[in-house]
Amino acid sequence: MKEINIDVLKDAASRLMFDMTEDQYHTLLNEFDVLTKQMATISKIEGLEKYEPMTFPFDCTVTFLREDVPVTPLSVEEALSNAGSVLNNEIKLPKVVG
Repeated sequence: MKEINIDVLKDAASRLMFDMTEDQYHTLLNEFDVLTKQMATISKIEGLEKYEPMTFPFDCTVTFLREDVPVTPLSVEEALSNAGSVLNNEIKLPKVVG
């Protein structure tokens, strides 16, 4: 596993376009330290490999699907009525990638 340090966190924040203070980086680094220690402790449990990973704590089996009920879709005007900015019948959003 790659060692998590301040430089790794700064690189990740830069790639994700986050602005963080030095205190926030240190807080996040401490959280990663706690997390990696917990993962190391869990990995020491004998026989753990016998169990499948649990993605949901309850058995949830769906044996039926709802019936499709045809409905009239919204008109373009209705769908765009609450949009702040519209261009060519599409919602216009600010640019988020540099």
